[in-house]
Amino acid sequence: MRRPSKKALRSRRIMLLLFLFLTCLILWGVFTLGRHVLRYARGASIRSVQTEQTQQPDGSLPSDPSEDDSGVPKNQYDENCFFTRNGLMCYDGPEASSLIGIDVSAHQQQIDWEAVAACGVQYAVIRIGYRGYTEGAIQLDDCFAQNLQGAREAGLQIGVYFFSQALDEQEAREEAAFVLKTLDGQALELPVFFDWEEIDGEARSDVIDRTTLTLLADAFCQKIESGGYAAGIYFNQKFGYEELNLQSLLDYSFWLAEYNPTPTFRYGFQFWQYACDGTIDGITGPVDLNVAFIPK
Repeated sequence: MRRPSKKALRSRRIMLLLFLFLTCLILWGVFTLGRHVLRYARGASIRSVQTEQTQQPDGSLPSDPSEDDSGVPKNQYDENCFFTRNGLMCYDGPEASSLIGIDVSAHQQQIDWEAVAACGVQYAVIRIGYRGYTEGAIQLDDCFAQNLQGAREAGLQIGVYFFSQALDEQEAREEAAFVLKTLDGQALELPVFFDWEEIDGEARSDVIDRTTLTLLADAFCQKIESGGYAAGIYFNQKFGYEELNLQSLLDYSFWLAEYNPTPTFRYGFQFWQYACDGTIDGITGPVDLNVAFIPK
């Protein structure tokens, strides 16, 4: 039998290599598609597709809240039950009363916590740390330890928040693990909050698919609760309406940021950040002002 020529053998090798390459390429494509389908299915399992709604200039929704069938409890606070005392927002309604609060970080620098308490503040939510939005490193807030000690000695109730820039569930759990390690079992009266926000300018989080935020928030909060703490989620109206499936997060406290005279947000929440430019004795410069609603 005549042997194949060197040229024919070389052609066969090339064809074989090409076949193997195309097979690997097809298998990789099927694997990648499967991952995306699985990820979509996981997201869909905890996210319902919400009916597109047009917001009014103040961020509220024009439709009647009683017509909503999402399963999320509605905002029941009576606008007539809000009032101010010493310039700070309070609430006293048939379903809840209020605690006066602030949230702080290293941006406020040195704080005279005794003066803060003396002017009527009853609780503080303190930043425990943050993830950088460029390199993604987790950092401890420079003033966390002194703020925690000062607020505690002044008799305030305390919660903490972590400023997240997590891109996936693994990073969200990593952030929660950092919080638990830093707290090291110290008691808190209020939740540990997951605070994921958009960054103006270039940030590593610019690439994130916003529809994954529910997964990130849930992963963070599950990890926090496994460590023995209550968990919560901070968000503004846009995120509450468009980026988070609140129905899937009802096990956690909601902390709403809305800067209006009274909250117009459709859904229920337990904490309300109503101003970012407040003035409080003992703090130099502006500070965020909050109300916590305590069920009666």
